[in-house]
Amino acid sequence: QVQLVESGGGLVQAGESLTLTCSASGNINSVRFMGWYRQAPGKERDLVALLGVRNPLTNYTNYADSVKGRFTISRDNANLYLQMNKLKPEDTAVYYCHAVERDGTIKWGQGTQVTVPS
Repeated sequence: QVQLVESGGGLVQAGESLTLTCSASGNINSVRFMGWYRQAPGKERDLVALLGVRNPLTNYTNYADSVKGRFTISRDNANLYLQMNKLKPEDTAVYYCHAVERDGTIKWGQGTQVTVPS
């Protein structure tokens, strides 16, 4: 199975930038999609950005409307990244790395906190 570990969260001022990293290990060849979700207290866990890993959707991306034009999802062979620019207080949440394997198994990382004060 795949294991996911997020890092890079922290406190950042509104308007500034931050990059999150998700390091994947295990059976990474089984992954078909990866993405970032976020969840604030009292709110649902929502999709931030999705990235296709395997054909026919290699490099397919999908972003939440709230982050379009500000966030960019990308990857290399070992890591998934979320570059976050022009951060807003509404971006404050725990950010989770997400992977969908070939057999449909869903994996989550432990989460990393991003805080943007008002």
